[in-house]
Amino acid sequence: MSSARILIVEDEQIARENLELALSRKGYTVQSEATGADAIAVMERETFDIVVTDLCMPQMDGMEVLKRAKELQPRVEVLVVTGYGTVDSAVEAMNRGAYSYLSKPLQIKELLALVTKALEKCQLRQEIDALRGQLEGHQGPLIIGQSPAMQVLKQDIAKVAAVDSTVLITGETGTGKELIAKAIHALSARRDKRFLAVNCGAFNQDLLANELFGHEPGAYTGARNAPTKGLMEAAQGGTFLLDEIGDMELMMQVKLLRVLEERSLIRVGGTNEVPIDIRVLAATNKNLAVEVSQGTFRRDLFYRLNVITLHSPPLRERREDIGLLSTFFLDKYTRLLGKGEKRLGDDCMELLMHYEFPGNVRELENIVERAVVLCEGEVIGAQHLPPDIVVTDGHVQHQSAPREMISLKENEKRHIAWVLEQCGGNRTCAAQVLDIDRATIWRKLKAYGMDG
Repeated sequence: MSSARILIVEDEQIARENLELALSRKGYTVQSEATGADAIAVMERETFDIVVTDLCMPQMDGMEVLKRAKELQPRVEVLVVTGYGTVDSAVEAMNRGAYSYLSKPLQIKELLALVTKALEKCQLRQEIDALRGQLEGHQGPLIIGQSPAMQVLKQDIAKVAAVDSTVLITGETGTGKELIAKAIHALSARRDKRFLAVNCGAFNQDLLANELFGHEPGAYTGARNAPTKGLMEAAQGGTFLLDEIGDMELMMQVKLLRVLEERSLIRVGGTNEVPIDIRVLAATNKNLAVEVSQGTFRRDLFYRLNVITLHSPPLRERREDIGLLSTFFLDKYTRLLGKGEKRLGDDCMELLMHYEFPGNVRELENIVERAVVLCEGEVIGAQHLPPDIVVTDGHVQHQSAPREMISLKENEKRHIAWVLEQCGGNRTCAAQVLDIDRATIWRKLKAYGMDG
C-alpha cells in the first residue's frame, strides 16, 4: 500500500521532520502535526490508514489521541512512540486498541517494519470487507485466496462454469472441493435450479443406489407405497456433485456409468427409464489414475468423468493466503460468537505461516474458531493455538504424541524458557525470536520467577 496515508503527531520539531522524511521516502502520503488537538482536527476532515503519535505531549497526550482517533476512524491503526519509563503506559495503549508501540530513541528501520505490518493488516481488512460484501450481495460461495494458484483456479472456474461439461475436482481433504463445485454451479446457466451432493463413501452399494436413483413401491422392506425420487432426479435442471467418488464400490460404478451415458436412470425396484437433465461434477481426494491401474476404479468411468479437471491446491502450497484466510475466519467467528474485536498476534501468525496444515483450510478454520473461544483479551497469541502446533529446531510441526495437560501460562513459561535456552540466555536474542520487546520479556521473566 504505497498510496497509504499516514498522520504523524509529534511535538518535537526535529523528530517530527525526521519521521515525515523517512516515511515520505517510502512513497507514503504523510501529514504531520505538532499537537494532538491539531491532529484530531485533521482527522475530522480527512481519513488515514496509520497514525504515529508520541505518547508524552502537552495538553492532549498520545493516549487521548489514540482514543479520539479510534472514535473518529475505527479502522485506523495507531503506533505509539514512548520514551524511557513509560513502557507501562504504552502497554495500556495497546490494550486500548493501539497496533503497537516503539521505544525512544526511535529506530527508523523498526518503525518502517511496523508500518508495513500495520498496512498489511489494513489491506487484509479491506479484502475481508470486500468478501463480506460478496456474502451480503448473495454472489455465490466465496473462493478465498490471492495467491497465483488460487487466481488461476478462479479463472478456470469461471471458464468451465460457462459450459455444461463434466468436471472432476481433485484435492486433499479440507481444501474446499465442494466449495469449488458450488461456485461452478453459481456461475453457470443452471444457477436458478438446485445444487445437490452426495458423499459416495458414506453409503454401501445398496444404500447409495437408493440415495442416487430413488425407489419404487415394494422395492425393499419398508419402501413407501409411492415412488420416491433419488437425489439425481431431485436435482433436475441443476447440478449434482458426486463427492469422494473414489470411494464408490465397483458394482455401483457400473450403474453410475450407465446413467451418465444414457442420461436416464431406473429407480431401485423399477423398470421404467426416468430421463434426467443435470450437470454432473465429481470430487475426490484420491489419484483416480492410480486407482484405475490398481483395479479399484473403472477406466471407462474415469474417462467419462475426467473431461475437465480442476485441482484445489493444499494450503501449504499457497501460504500467501494464510493471512487472508485467518483474518476472514477471525472476523467470522468474533461476529458469530459475539467475542468483540480481536486481532492475531505476530507470534500466532508466525506459527500459522510455518505450519503444514494436514487438514488444510478446514483445519485452519477450526484453529481460528478455537482461538477466538479461548482468547479473553484482544490479541490472539501462540498460547491460544492448539498444543499440537509446536516448534522444534526452528520448524513448526504437528506433535502426534500425547502431551500433558498444562495451563496456558505454564505453556508460555515453558516456551519462553526453551527459546531463552536456545539463545544461550541472551534476553535480547530471545525477545527477537519471540517477536516481543525487551521490556516485555523482562516483565514475563519476573512474573514467572525466571529473572534470577
